[in-house]
Amino acid sequence: MDAALDIFRALGDPTRLRIIHLLRAMELAVGEIAQVVGQSQPRVSRHVRILAEAGLVERRKEGNWVFLRLNRDVAFAPFLALFDQLEASGSEALWQAADLARLAAVRADRARAAESYFAQHAEEWDAIRSLHVAEADVEAAMVALLEREPIGHLLDIGTGTGRMIELFGDGAAQVTALDRSPDMLRLARAKLPQDAGDKYALLLGDFLDLPLEQGAADTVVLHQVLHYAHAPEQVIAEAARVTAANGRVLIADFAAHEREELRTRDQHARLGFSDEQMASWFADAGLMLERVETLPGQQLTVQLWLGRRKGACIQPQEERMSA
Repeated sequence: MDAALDIFRALGDPTRLRIIHLLRAMELAVGEIAQVVGQSQPRVSRHVRILAEAGLVERRKEGNWVFLRLNRDVAFAPFLALFDQLEASGSEALWQAADLARLAAVRADRARAAESYFAQHAEEWDAIRSLHVAEADVEAAMVALLEREPIGHLLDIGTGTGRMIELFGDGAAQVTALDRSPDMLRLARAKLPQDAGDKYALLLGDFLDLPLEQGAADTVVLHQVLHYAHAPEQVIAEAARVTAANGRVLIADFAAHEREELRTRDQHARLGFSDEQMASWFADAGLMLERVETLPGQQLTVQLWLGRRKGACIQPQEERMSA
């Protein structure tokens, strides 16, 4: 009973109810919530502390930022389910919609800053990546993970300058490459083979709204892309949506780190990821995490996470590895 009373006390404040509704939409940083609700960050942090002490919210520190998400423990599911069962009054529905609209505006501002950075540094992008860890080692590890099975229809999310097209395009039956920067797509198109024909489709688009039908891709690659996502779990879920049954999703990105300057200088929304985070997001998206490869660098470590879309006839891993 004491735990239940703590939960109801925590929910008995309008601002904390607003925070719960925002976190139901996506995982957020404290600063983002402060901007949306129009309150100071220390005040929002106090509200978050009360929610966390009641067990409703989980906090994760990442450099100078703190990210929040709803507690996924089954013990708290009935309390969160109340939000689905209670119909909002007219005024409540208005502020809920207003909060979500302000959240969209905050995130759009951050996306524009990232796009501006990409536009300014598009031609330097391959060089910037090479500063973190030897790209040749990363690419060799990616090839080793994917070469055991046909690539099929390759989806390269965040193609950048098109390096993944060069690396895997020849072996793919079809290639769809997506980027939100026209400058990046211009550089990627320059790397297409002269006899590309209609095998390659380079599209302007967003990784949260992929222009493919469900199950359309056999192999999905996100190479040094996910750390630009403010909601990486949604990016993974969207990638899983367009992946065929038994298809594969390969993510190459940084392990969790504390290089705060990458957030301000290079527009990184996330300072890397832990294996635990990735395993949880994969599971939520219907992906089985099959392999994890670690590639230590001088300053940063690159991790490769290979997942498989759950299907009716999934071949056991040991059989695939012995094939």
